[in-house]
Amino acid sequence: MGLRSWIDKVRAGSADDALPVSPPAPTEADIVAALARVEQMLADGNAPPVVVSRVHRIAGLITDTLPRLRNLGQGSYDSYSVVATATDYLPEALGGYLRLPREWADTRPIDGYKTALMVLIDQLELLAATMDSILDAATRSDAQALIAHGHFLQAKFGHPTDGPDLALGPA
Repeated sequence: MGLRSWIDKVRAGSADDALPVSPPAPTEADIVAALARVEQMLADGNAPPVVVSRVHRIAGLITDTLPRLRNLGQGSYDSYSVVATATDYLPEALGGYLRLPREWADTRPIDGYKTALMVLIDQLELLAATMDSILDAATRSDAQALIAHGHFLQAKFGHPTDGPDLALGPA
């Protein structure tokens, strides 16, 4: 639809159907539901333990990051990466592997000398490292606030904040 026809619809009062509607951004509940679907993909026991443990690690990192997404800034690349990993990247990587016959996927080279299992593990390691870095970045602002509060208390009360004296008695 051209601009002129959209303007004509606005003037006629029927522009509502002329505007494109984008889907709402995924909520925390949507992300948790996506992780539950990934867990369901693993439920049949068809994935080897090396895959299951890596998927659980990634899901745990995402879950730990969710309450801190606001620290990353709404619409930031890191926030997008967390959402996309839970809703797209992780399920797509796992699903692609699980659709292959196990024996074939785990023994036949598909990328140079790498089997599908090796390719998947590389992808999962990359996702885990990325989610770990994002969790670190999201948590760092809370840690910086703790440090700032300690500096405030030291300035306010003039006592060192090195911690309590843990000596057990006279030397």
